[in-house]
Amino acid sequence: MNKRIDLHMHSLFSDGELLPSELARRAYVLNHTTIAITDHVDSSNINIIPNLIKAIEDINDNWDINVLPGAEITHAPVEVIDKLAKKARELGAKIIVVHGETLAEPVIEGTNYAAVNCTDVDILAHPGLISKEEVEIAKENNIALEISGRRGHCLSNGHVAKLGIEVGADLIINTDSHYPDDLKSFQESKLIGLGASLTEKEAIKSLIDNPKKIIKKRK
Repeated sequence: MNKRIDLHMHSLFSDGELLPSELARRAYVLNHTTIAITDHVDSSNINIIPNLIKAIEDINDNWDINVLPGAEITHAPVEVIDKLAKKARELGAKIIVVHGETLAEPVIEGTNYAAVNCTDVDILAHPGLISKEEVEIAKENNIALEISGRRGHCLSNGHVAKLGIEVGADLIINTDSHYPDDLKSFQESKLIGLGASLTEKEAIKSLIDNPKKIIKKRK
């Protein structure tokens, strides 16, 4: 049975329903080897990262699952995305996500462009109708583009997948979990990729190889 890696999840430290330990336990039961807890941050709350790390240390010391501390820079002015990403890294975040220009929310135009030009960023989440130029920059800067399992954010999955494959950018399938039912098994996650018109090989690469590449880069 394939093991699952999911690098975009939310806990009670932002708008998720679960404690970090609850997320980790549910993920373990679904055969996850690694998750990243990437709570929403801007300048007002970025200092939650050290407290998240304390909770994660307890989990990693005692359970057979690898939990990575992260952050999702969300609805921040485009002018400060680079500053926030650097700050999150300094505070100990291993996985840095930017909340992209999803079709489901009024994210400010230019967020995708700022994110793919920031080398501290690992993943551009649910980037909506991202442009080919932005996908090319993401490829150059080794920033993965997310195929999202979350309602609303998934509306542009087909567009993201098509451009990502055409350009050769890394794709990653994440759930963006906020609630218990959001977590998905490997098979369910693979179906998200297939539903975005990825081939089986491309879906598996987005679930295994590309997440491992990010983790290795940020060790």
